[in-house]
Amino acid sequence: MTSDYCKTVSIDAAPDTVFDALTTVTGLGAWWTRVTGTGDTGGELRFFFSHPDPCVMRVDEATRPSLVRWTVTSCDFLPDWVGTRPTFTLVPAGDATELRFRHHGLTAELECIAMCTRGWNHFTESLRAYAESGVGMPSGSPADLARRR
Repeated sequence: MTSDYCKTVSIDAAPDTVFDALTTVTGLGAWWTRVTGTGDTGGELRFFFSHPDPCVMRVDEATRPSLVRWTVTSCDFLPDWVGTRPTFTLVPAGDATELRFRHHGLTAELECIAMCTRGWNHFTESLRAYAESGVGMPSGSPADLARRR
């Protein structure tokens, strides 16, 4: 039996705020990395990191304000990710949101697991910071560079 990467984060922001951070180009770029495309159901997002080719994800579902599901369709620099499915479930918690993140298929059997675990640990906190304050720690930011050292 394999275990997918999972993380739960309490965010002091409304589910709609977190949903927008997961489905808009502005929001995604503020906490994760530069991106183009559309975060609507049926859309495609192209995430740009330090590699010249993007990591491409199909938006399988974006149901406001509770669920965002992607499938990685292409990722030359992280081929282990192709076919995996990042999923963000947003649960209201009073005036806050509980983010339940699961990257289906990102398991200990994959070569990238240590690097990817460190990355998601950082970027889920970056998402929390962005949703709460409007300032995240996206790829290439001082906080992201510091964690890579």
